[in-house]
Amino acid sequence: MKRAPAAPRLRLTIDSLDVEGRGVARTAEGKVAFVEGALPGEQVEAELVRRKPAFDVLRTVAVLQPSSGRRAPRCPHFGVCGGCATQHADARTQMAAKQRWLEDSLERIGKVQAETLLPIVYGEEWGYRQRARLTVRRVAKKGGVLVGFHERRSSYVADMTRCEILPERISRLIPALRALIESLSVRERLPQIELAAGERADVLVFRHLQPLTPEDEAKLRAFARETDVQAWLQPRGPESAHPFEPLDGAPLDYTLPEFGLRIAFGPTDFTQVNHAVNRVLVARAVRLLDPGPGERVADLFCGLGNFSLPIASRGASVLGVEASEALLERARRNAEANGLAARAAFAREDLSAIDAARLAALGPFEKFLVDPPREGAIEVAKALPGDWPRRIVYVSCDPATLARDAGVLVHAKGFRLAAAGVANMFPHTAHVESIALFER
Repeated sequence: MKRAPAAPRLRLTIDSLDVEGRGVARTAEGKVAFVEGALPGEQVEAELVRRKPAFDVLRTVAVLQPSSGRRAPRCPHFGVCGGCATQHADARTQMAAKQRWLEDSLERIGKVQAETLLPIVYGEEWGYRQRARLTVRRVAKKGGVLVGFHERRSSYVADMTRCEILPERISRLIPALRALIESLSVRERLPQIELAAGERADVLVFRHLQPLTPEDEAKLRAFARETDVQAWLQPRGPESAHPFEPLDGAPLDYTLPEFGLRIAFGPTDFTQVNHAVNRVLVARAVRLLDPGPGERVADLFCGLGNFSLPIASRGASVLGVEASEALLERARRNAEANGLAARAAFAREDLSAIDAARLAALGPFEKFLVDPPREGAIEVAKALPGDWPRRIVYVSCDPATLARDAGVLVHAKGFRLAAAGVANMFPHTAHVESIALFER
């Protein structure tokens, strides 16, 4: 039988990192090349993985001249597991790339530049991930059940025994989770485990597509007791998640010590995955917004009150606006529990489809805090009146949609982009969390 021909190899000099954490170079013919496992400034030998009309994708075979920012990946699964993309780069190299992605997006998409670049928000690189969705799949040829993240660019599940970005107490449970699920009758019908870690409790939500047997229930109860985690069951959508063992465990919550707040959340609620960086990001957002007594502030896409309550704690009157009634109810309870119900009100509105009339009915406001999903806040930007607000702090999880919205705010609504910067919410990934200040 003939062997497949060897993949072509090239020697390349890497110019930058792309938004997926790959090195970017140009071939001798001038074609763009995305090189997995390469860092800016390096010379590498790389083999061709995929050829497209506009670009090539290659994989690093040898690093001929390493970057000063290169380091050995800490995780033994790095390169196979898709949970991380840049463990081979130190924190400064990772964050310099993210800062550049933000600046490039603002200039290229929004045709704007920030007057000031904010200092990068760093944070702990390991054990930071307080939320995660772990895939479960039984693969007989690998010995049974696998629990973990997908392999890179694949639907297969990585054969993991630990995870360096999960809290250590959760990482060490992966082998036990594999053994537990392998022993259940529903092992072929349990596709997912969702982690939600708080400051006083850890919850694992088991998504199961058929009922547990009494034997299954006994094993799950024993596992929860032995590992000191709370086991929840989710037989249908996220709204069906409910406590199983124990029934009266400690609540999930996190604190914002600078503001004297404790924020409760449910295991399937949206919260930031990195509580430590979230504290710094909230503090920076409130300082930039500078809310004061007597001011009326809108917190758009408010969720469960992550920004609303810190703003209210500074004396401003806050209206949190959100499409999810479940999150709004959580925000109201958090306001009450923190003694801020008199200054924090909440309203339901689909901000992805808002128009000028509906926005005007909520206002006026002196200031906005905007924290949208990846889709951004383009309808909000287009609906803004000409005279309010005078300041917007925009927290973004996608530089492209932030840049698009910044273009509208600056070129059509009379704002200037006073400052922008990035935060390391997701170390070792290509995910970019950023914050921007707009002023009229």
